[in-house]
Amino acid sequence: MFEIRFATVEDVPTVLRFVKSLAEHELSLDSVSATEQLLRANLFGTRKSAEVIIASFDGVPAGFALFFHNFSTFLGKQGMYLEDLYVVPEMRGRGCGKKLLGWLAKLAIERDCGRLEWGVVDWNPTAIEFYKSIRARAMDEWTIYRVSGSDLRELATRNRLN
Repeated sequence: MFEIRFATVEDVPTVLRFVKSLAEHELSLDSVSATEQLLRANLFGTRKSAEVIIASFDGVPAGFALFFHNFSTFLGKQGMYLEDLYVVPEMRGRGCGKKLLGWLAKLAIERDCGRLEWGVVDWNPTAIEFYKSIRARAMDEWTIYRVSGSDLRELATRNRLN
């Protein structure tokens, strides 16, 4: 039986372990710079950037979802963006991912969100098929762009008003 709950500050080590496991699965462990201190400050500090839910099976953490609110100008209301969804390998195929997404969908409705959305890497057909199975629709007409690191600093420096 799965149990899902909001994470607490005591769960930070588990959240970081899940983040690193997800990054390892996506072959990008070297990209992880998150630490327990950063997660504690940004998830549970005075200015919370995101929220986390944890799924447990028989009291053992089995997966997590990290999400935050965004805003749709077209809908005129907030949405929910799922940044990460991870289920430990031994719990995959047992419904944990669907339970996490169902819990988030219910929360999005309770919070009057206009949508729940997320990204998926295009080289993960298992995840893509899973998302299709819950009737999620790919937004193929959109391409995500990102500026980070030194490029972000350069953009800020070269294009500021003062």
